[in-house]
Amino acid sequence: MQRRTMLLGMFTAALLVSSLYFTGKVHATSAVGFTGTTISQGRLGSFNVSNFFISPDKRQVWLSLQGTKGQSDLYVQSNVWEPGGSTGWHSHPGHSLITVTAGTVTVYEGDDPSCTPHVYTVGMGFVDAGGSHVHIIRNEGTIGAQTIAVQLIPAGQPRRIDAADPGNCHF
Repeated sequence: MQRRTMLLGMFTAALLVSSLYFTGKVHATSAVGFTGTTISQGRLGSFNVSNFFISPDKRQVWLSLQGTKGQSDLYVQSNVWEPGGSTGWHSHPGHSLITVTAGTVTVYEGDDPSCTPHVYTVGMGFVDAGGSHVHIIRNEGTIGAQTIAVQLIPAGQPRRIDAADPGNCHF
């Protein structure tokens, strides 16, 4: 009995130390001067669609493929940044299609060792691949910025996953 109590105590101590170790390593970054508002959310069943377009002169070919297995949540999100605002480092479990509707946003990728800024202005769009793709979006301008994002993620999963600063950008 005493050996069992001692083993249980050691196991509990190991769990506590492990949880403190991993908790100490996460250091998620917070959004500052940023507000995200869900405009619409809907649940979709599995689907598989493809579309294509070939211009009459055969010079332009366009192809779109999209498929899911299992249910998905579809979000339409309005995102607003104050000057100097930031989303904080984060990812999403699925991909996002984003258009800039006001101001300028700058995107930095967590896996880019050179921390290359990707700048998007009104009327431009970009894709966030989702999954383990960690990124931060900042308003480095002097006026407010806004985007509309359409996101497709696995049903019931959190839309946003906060992430630790990957350490590649030194803002």
